[in-house]
Amino acid sequence: MDQRWQDVDAYIQSSVLGEDSEGERVLGAQQSAELPDIAVSRPQGRLLSVLARSIGAERVVEFGTLGGYSTLCLARALPPHGRVVTFELDERHASVARASLDAAGVGHQVTIRVGPALERIETLAHDEPFDLAFIDADKPSNVHYYEAAMTRMRPGGLVIVDNVVRDGEVADPNSADERVQGSRAVIDRVGADPRVEATVIQTVGSKGYDGMLIATVLD
Repeated sequence: MDQRWQDVDAYIQSSVLGEDSEGERVLGAQQSAELPDIAVSRPQGRLLSVLARSIGAERVVEFGTLGGYSTLCLARALPPHGRVVTFELDERHASVARASLDAAGVGHQVTIRVGPALERIETLAHDEPFDLAFIDADKPSNVHYYEAAMTRMRPGGLVIVDNVVRDGEVADPNSADERVQGSRAVIDRVGADPRVEATVIQTVGSKGYDGMLIATVLD
């Protein structure tokens, strides 16, 4: 990782993002609970907030809650009646996220569905259409999460898939890494899907070299 990437992130945080005590508490609780250090960075979390606000999102679905930091970023971008439905495999992770989100004052806007998301996807059939989907769970299942989200997305909504560039390995069709193949599968699926218009943004920063797929659902 290039030290300049981290330095720029630090500069962005101090000059653009400012202090965020609630966000720091959520990340601190995640660290104290020894959860994996794989949450989005603060600039990436702000990007999620900006995108949600830009489309006037009121309902969000998320695959991969972890400690609740990305969930917090999304929930704070919604109006008071807005809702986030988030899927988390690990019950302990969900418990840490629930406590943090409640303490941050957005818990009433968040429903955490605990258990294997692929086994719980059918619950989406009972939800109102979503304005934004954020996919940041097990990478081999990216296509399944994408297809599930697309069954409940409104026209003009956004589908965002995190960690699709993977240090540039996504360009290698022969990679033996199932996470890389999961990224390639969802990129190829989205690229062939006439329901959306999409791109992939490469990113560098405190989380290293990676990127996000961003797709707009067409009418």
